[in-house]
Amino acid sequence: MLLEVQDTGITSMLGENLKKFVQFTGFANATWGNVLMILIGLVFITLAIKKKWEPLLLIPIGFGMIIGNIPLFPNLGVGIYEKGSVYNILYQGVQQGFYPPLIFLGIGAMTDFSALISNPKLMLIGAAAQFGIFGAYSLALTFGFSPAEAGAIGIIGGADGPTAIFLSSRLAPDLLGAIAVSAYSYMALVPVIQPPIMRLLTTKKERLIRMKPPREVSPTEKRVFPIVGFLMTAMTVPSALPLLGMLFFGNLLKESGVTRRLAETARGPLIDIVTILIGLTVGCSSQADKFLQFRSVLIFLLGAGSFIIATTTGVLFVKLFNIFLKPENKINPLIGNAGVSAVPDSARVSNNVGLEYDSKNYLLMHAMGPNVSGVIGSAVAAGILLGFLG
Repeated sequence: MLLEVQDTGITSMLGENLKKFVQFTGFANATWGNVLMILIGLVFITLAIKKKWEPLLLIPIGFGMIIGNIPLFPNLGVGIYEKGSVYNILYQGVQQGFYPPLIFLGIGAMTDFSALISNPKLMLIGAAAQFGIFGAYSLALTFGFSPAEAGAIGIIGGADGPTAIFLSSRLAPDLLGAIAVSAYSYMALVPVIQPPIMRLLTTKKERLIRMKPPREVSPTEKRVFPIVGFLMTAMTVPSALPLLGMLFFGNLLKESGVTRRLAETARGPLIDIVTILIGLTVGCSSQADKFLQFRSVLIFLLGAGSFIIATTTGVLFVKLFNIFLKPENKINPLIGNAGVSAVPDSARVSNNVGLEYDSKNYLLMHAMGPNVSGVIGSAVAAGILLGFLG
C-alpha cells in the first residue's frame, strides 16, 4: 500500500515537471507573429546566399530575426529586451549608440576620397541625395509621427544603417528596431531599387556620356583632406561629432602612411566584429510583439519612399547641373544614384547600369565621388536633425 502511494506521488511529480517543461518550450508559446518573423529571417538569409545581396548584413540580421523570435516563457531572462540578459547587454551598443561610430572608423579606414578631392563638385550630388532624408521627414510628419520620430525615420533615406541607428537611439528609441531593420534592408536592396529609377529618369544619350578621367591626387592632398574635412564639417555641425570624428580619424590612419597596422585593424577585424554584433542584435530586436505593429510597417514603407526620393533627387540634380556645364565637363546622370551613402554598392550600381549601354564606359571611379560625399552628407544631416530635434 505504501509502495503504491509512493509510485502515485512520483508519477504525479513527473507529470507536473513534464507539464512545466512543456510550458517553457517555444512550441507552447509560439504565435503566428513569431512564425512570420522567422520566415522573414529565412528569406533574408536565402537572398544573401542565393542572390549575394549584402550577405555581410543580411545573414546576421536574418539569423538575428530567428533568434529574436524564438518564443519565450515570460520573465525567462534571456530575451533581448530583458534587462541583464546576454543579448540585452550586446544590444546596448545599438541602444547607446556606440556601435555606429566604430563602424564609421572602419569606413574611414577603407575609404579613398581621391575621386572627391579630384572633382569637388561631385560633393553637390551627395548633398542633393540628402533631400530623401528631409522628404521622408515631411512625409512622416503628415502621418502623425512626432518631429523627433519623423527625423529618425527620414534618415533611412541616407541608406546608412549606422547613422540611422545613431540618430534613432537619441531621437526615437522606441522605434529603433523598426528603423534599423528598414535602413539595413534598403541598403541591401540597392541593386534592386535603384536601376529602374535611373533608367526611368535618364535618356539613352545621357547614359552614354563619358566623363573626363579624374586627375591624380597627391599623397599630401590625401593626408590634408581628413583634417580639413573634419574641421569644416564638425565646426559647422558639432552634433555630428561622434560620426564625423571617427570617419575622418579612420581615413587619416589610412592616408598618413605610418599607421598601417591601426588602419588595417579598423577596416578589418574591428569593423567585422562590430558588423556581426550590430547585425545580429538589430535582427534580434525585431521580436514579433514589438515589430509587427502598424507603425513599424508604416516606417518600412516611409523608408522605401525616403530611398526612392534620395535616388531620384540625385539623378535629377545631375541633369539640372549639366545645363550649366560645358559639353566636355558634363556628368553622366547615372552616377546621381551614388549620392546615397551605401558604399560602395550604389557606386557599383552606377557602373553596372552604365556598362549596359556602353561596355567601355566605366563609371565606378566617378561614382565614388558622390558616394563618399553621401557618407559625409548623411552624417551631417543626422547632426542637423539631432541639433534641431534632440
